[in-house]
Amino acid sequence: MAHFAGLDVSIEETAVCVVDEAGAVLMQCSVATEPEAIAAALAPFAATLKRAGHEAGALSPWLHPGLLALGIPVVCLETRQVRAAMSAQRNKTDTTDALGLAHLMRTGWFRQAHVKTDGAYRLKLLLTHRRNLKRKFLDLENAIRHSLKSFGVKLHKVGRAGFEQAVREACAEDALTAELMDCMLAARAALWREYLKLHDLVVKLVARDELCRRFMAIPGVGPVTALTFATAVDDPTRFRRSRDVAAYFGLTSKRWQSGTSIDVQGRISKAGDPDVRRALYEAASAMLTRYKGQTALKTWGQKIAKRCHKKAVVAMARKLAVIMHAMWRDGTIYADRPHAEGTADTAATVKDRKLLGAHA
Repeated sequence: MAHFAGLDVSIEETAVCVVDEAGAVLMQCSVATEPEAIAAALAPFAATLKRAGHEAGALSPWLHPGLLALGIPVVCLETRQVRAAMSAQRNKTDTTDALGLAHLMRTGWFRQAHVKTDGAYRLKLLLTHRRNLKRKFLDLENAIRHSLKSFGVKLHKVGRAGFEQAVREACAEDALTAELMDCMLAARAALWREYLKLHDLVVKLVARDELCRRFMAIPGVGPVTALTFATAVDDPTRFRRSRDVAAYFGLTSKRWQSGTSIDVQGRISKAGDPDVRRALYEAASAMLTRYKGQTALKTWGQKIAKRCHKKAVVAMARKLAVIMHAMWRDGTIYADRPHAEGTADTAATVKDRKLLGAHA
């Protein structure tokens, strides 16, 4: 008789539940969240255990490969479907969640989530920390701008290079304010310095990657967009069709249909990785507004932009996701129309282009 297990994973402990084919509970316990401890709890059912399921979470990149290495037939579950399946439970506890996961494993009503490779998670961490440093830098800069408005100082026309000097000149006659701004400016400079280190590391990694360089042949696609997309997809073969990638990243519209009287085509679902969606949107916007040449994709987007600019950018971002996946899957290069001289690319600065040339 086959057995099925559910694992409700938390930071310290994991609730384990094992059921048989008829749904009868054979074991319920809690063990430390370690692959070895979980494998030891499931050892009595090792010969008959068909599936053991856990929700995708922060510990999945570490726990999932660890369990597979110990011979546990573990499955990572898509969180949205699990939440919907167990929403009818009257009481929500770790024990009941593990029981619900075990029943999902038994019935087969689940959608498996892809667990990326270790390298993909490391690159994702680099991109995440790069973005975080930039956000904190902008938060500090905006805080300085806002605080100086109380004294009638307006810095909205000051660029990034002259920002520090403008602030110091504005506060030169006020000792207390000058000391406060000195601390804020020092923190701002430190954040920008560390951000540039991570950004240069991204550019160097992209320069060594043949796939990312092929992606960058697309107008508007820079180092960050190329690496973000490659890291998020990880394995192109897990998508049967290239157009499925657009839906995976939440760039397709939702639909609400009931009977013959209700059929609503809504806005995009915004499912999946928001960083990828944002990067594709920025690349599409750069192609539509800043790229001086003409491509078939840009011409198509311009027709939609006559009705709504934002919808045109979203539609082009969706097309970019399909094109980039097809290029990856087939090993092809982007060949639309020749690039115009002086092309602008928001994702790749002049410095990025020079670094890429040096490391190519």
